[in-house]
Amino acid sequence: MGIVKIKDKTFKTSISEAEIKQRVKELAEQINRDFEGKSPLLLGVLNGAFIFAADLARELTIPFEISFVKLASYQGVLSTGKVKEVLGINESLQGRHIIIIEDIVDTGRTMHQMIDSLSTRNPASVHVCALFVKPEKLEEHVDIKYAAFSIPNDFIVGYGLDYDQQGRGLKEIYSLVEE
Repeated sequence: MGIVKIKDKTFKTSISEAEIKQRVKELAEQINRDFEGKSPLLLGVLNGAFIFAADLARELTIPFEISFVKLASYQGVLSTGKVKEVLGINESLQGRHIIIIEDIVDTGRTMHQMIDSLSTRNPASVHVCALFVKPEKLEEHVDIKYAAFSIPNDFIVGYGLDYDQQGRGLKEIYSLVEE
């Protein structure tokens, strides 16, 4: 088990690169079956989901389009309680099948609000594909059709997830070691 130090925190390996690759491949196979004959729009949520979205896209065999959205709910260090789109969607969503690609769903508030926002643009369907879900932290019901891992309420980094903008490039997932 590996240990990494990022700034003032210590993290230990919790999910291996091989496990991540296997689950991404399995999710892609499920999406390929579910969307056979369709061309969904993958909507990656920046910044954390960019690696997951790229790896998932490379495993898909169905036709698809991909775009990205950046969401924010913070001003400084305080949550505003409202999610605002920072980098928007230029594509028409009318009649499209949308698959939101998210790195982690914890409370579900951001995802719930994003689904509500997308639904006003009349898509055929909206589905969530999350790399990580923290079931014990969920406050809003979110139907997550494609989830790679259910994890405890640990602080994690790697594979796109960061601690203070560091650690995104790690190939494995690391959990914070309580000191």
